[in-house]
This record gives sequence, C-alpha cells and structure tokens, in this order.
Amino acid sequence: MLHFRDISFRYKIPLRATVLVLVTATVLTASLLLREYRDLRRDMLDGSARWSAVLSQTLVAPMLHDDLWRAFEIVRAATSPGGGEQASAITLVDPRLRIYVSTDPARYPILAPLHERGEAAREIASRIDGAAGTGSHSVEIADKLYVITPIDADGVRLGHMILEHTSTFMQSRFAGMWLSATLVTLFVLLLILPVSWFWGRRMAEPLVHLADCIGKVGATIPPPGALQFEDSKDELGQVGRAVERMFDELREKEGLEREMLFSERLAAIGRLTGGIAHEINNPLGGMLNAIGTYRKHGASDPELAARTMSLLERGLLQIRDTVSALLVEAKAPSHPLAPQDIEDVHILLKPEAAKKSARLQWNCELPDEIPLPATLVRQVLINLVLNALQAVEAGGTVACDIGLSADGMTMAVRNDGRYIEESRLPYLFEPFVGDGNGKHGLGLWITYQIVTGLGGHISVQSEPGLTVFAVDLPLGMAVELESAS
Repeated sequence: MLHFRDISFRYKIPLRATVLVLVTATVLTASLLLREYRDLRRDMLDGSARWSAVLSQTLVAPMLHDDLWRAFEIVRAATSPGGGEQASAITLVDPRLRIYVSTDPARYPILAPLHERGEAAREIASRIDGAAGTGSHSVEIADKLYVITPIDADGVRLGHMILEHTSTFMQSRFAGMWLSATLVTLFVLLLILPVSWFWGRRMAEPLVHLADCIGKVGATIPPPGALQFEDSKDELGQVGRAVERMFDELREKEGLEREMLFSERLAAIGRLTGGIAHEINNPLGGMLNAIGTYRKHGASDPELAARTMSLLERGLLQIRDTVSALLVEAKAPSHPLAPQDIEDVHILLKPEAAKKSARLQWNCELPDEIPLPATLVRQVLINLVLNALQAVEAGGTVACDIGLSADGMTMAVRNDGRYIEESRLPYLFEPFVGDGNGKHGLGLWITYQIVTGLGGHISVQSEPGLTVFAVDLPLGMAVELESAS
C-alpha cells in the first residue's frame, strides 16, 4: 500500500498546497457565512420587532372595544403572503395570559390559558411574567423563534402579541447568500489551484533532480555539471553546492582508488617477479655447474653424462613451470578460473614461502573451470597468502584451502603467525590502516574492493596462534560483473 510519505515531492508539495488552499478557502467562507448569518438574524429580528411594534398599535382599538373578529382579521392579514415580516403564527394574550385570538386556533384556542398549551407555551408565559418595560424581546425554543411585543394603551397593559417564526424564517435569504458565497469561492479556487499546483511543481523540481543525482551514487558518480541548481543563497542552493562538492570529492577519491589499485598490482607483480627471478636463477646455476662438470668429465663417464642430462631436464622443467605461471599472469582478465590458475599461484608463491622458511600447505578442490574472472581471483589469493607469509615467523605454516560450496567458490587462508588485535579488526579493510611495521595497508583494502565488486564476502577471525581469512564468491553475480566489464 502506497503511503503519502512515499509519494514524490513533485506531487506531495502541490497536493499539500492544494489542501492548504482548500482548507483556507473553506474556513474563510464558513467564517464569513457565519458572520453574515448572525448579521442577517439580528437584522431580521430587529425588523420583526419593529414590524410587531407597528402591528401592535393597530390592535389597540380592537382590544379596547373587545372586537375579537376585528383583531383576528388584522393578525390573519399579517400572516398572509405579502403581509410584511412573514410569521408562521400570531397569537394575542390578555393580561392574565389567556389566549385572546390566534391565527392557529387549533393549537391556541380562545380563552385557553397559555401555559397549558405545551412546553413552548409555558416557557413563553414565564418570559412574559418576568419581562418588564414596553419593548419587544425574542426567545428561541427548539427550532422556533418567538418575538414577544407588549400591547399598551395610555400606560395600560392590554396584553401581548407573540409572533412565531419557524426554522424556515431565514432559510430562503441565507440559501441565496450561501449559494453566492459558494460560487465565488469555487471561482477563486479555479484561479488559485492551478497556480499553486504550478508553483508546487516548480519548487519540487530541484529536490527531485537532487534525489535522482544522489540515487545514482554507488553505481556511478554523476559527471561534472550534471547537478543543475540555481545559484541562490537559500537552503536549497546551499544543499546543491554541498552535494556538488561531495561529487567532486567522490570523483577525486575514485581516481585515487584506481591509481592505488594499479600501484598495488604493480607492487605485487614486482614482489612476484623478484621471487620468479630467484626461482629461475637457482636451477640455471645448477644447470651451468652441471654443464661445466660434464665438459670436464662427461666424455669418459657415461653415468655422469646421464646424471647431467637428468639434472638439466629437471632444471628446464622447473624453469618451464615458473615461466608458464608468469605467462598465465599476463593473460587477459576475461577467461574463467581453472584449477591450473590456482596451481600457478602456488608456484609463484613458493619462493616467498622459501624466503621465510615457512611451510605452504596447498589444497585446491576445484573440479573444472568456473565462471569467475581468473585474474581478479588470483589477485585476491596472492594478496591474502602474501599477508599470511609476512605474519608468520621462520618455520611457521600458511595453509590455503580452495573449493566449491552450494553458493559458489570458497577460499580460506590460515596462518599461525602474529594475530590481529581486536581493536584493529573493524578497520582492517580500510586503506592506509597498516600493521605498524611500515606496511601501508592497501593490500587488504584492494582485496576487499575486488571481493565486494564480485558480489562476495570476506571475513577474518584472529586469535593467538591462528588467523583465518575466509572469502565467499557467488558465481552468478561474478558472471554478470565480468560480462559488464
């Protein structure tokens, strides 16, 4: 289910502006209508009071002469259409609050006590008893409004006139007012809403553009000039400049990483080349000595000649294996990993192990080629084994196990040399985090970059006497990355 917080700002800001405009228009219209309703009610009550005061004067003569029929004709004419301030019913009561005449004799029969004609009549009767003066006053009971006007003649109270207005008293006038206000509000909204939507979209465009550029970071870094922001000093302009600086630093960092990766590979090749030269020089020296011995004594000693040829053959085979490993290292990085690639790394690393007088235990259980880039995998293996050889003392042991699991390829490099302090483990794969022995710490950082680039995972466990680096490389991710590269 899509929540409002998940909607893009290109819609969220205009929607909020629209809601704000609608709420503001509704509140303003309602407040204006309420004020107009109060003014209309007051004006109508004032008009009804004035009209009832005039009407009460016309009833003085009929009530003085007890002309019941004349009084009835006057109040009936007042309630007829066109009779002025329209009332639904008019009732006259005498000073003893008995009904004198009414336009609704069914509810208010003549001479009936007013307080006996229902709850509203009792309330009106109590208001008349408690009222003083000669002015009109109004009372609202249930859904009806009553205007009570005294009828006096030369200071003598002849009775009271009660005008009854129903709930439709102001409906016709207020309905017209409400319709006019609604039409005006809708017209204003039709003008304001498109403008608010347009400006809302304009406000959201820089944020959406910024989010798109930042969302690309990780897979790639936007090129210079890709982030287009107005050169303003507001918060949005400040954010744009800060993000642009961040992109510049990321591009610079990416360039430094490429340079460091290239330098580290050259350094690794240099170390291996020295070992290869040493590995080639040893059999070459033995072969030259054998040739010299053969020249002196080989013509007369067939057995010595045979031993010399055997020694030459072994030396040449050793040189061939070493050169073969070196040639594999120079192959294009796109061929799949084969067991021979792992064995070539073994041959390349033997001289380094011999320098430390360390035992190099090698166990490769790859049955056949697997879809992993051989050069990158060899680089990871070389870096881990060289680090292990640097950590062990003379006579120590470095063991390397390579195999397949249900999820992909696994590598584990173990050594019994110096262990890694627990405080260094969280920062082990960061660049320039050395071990305090003059090492710059780029080897493990490059290894981490290669493993994560292949979609794999590398972990380390270290305690006195045992340090293990474990690498897991999924095959499917590796194929996609190799194809992309």
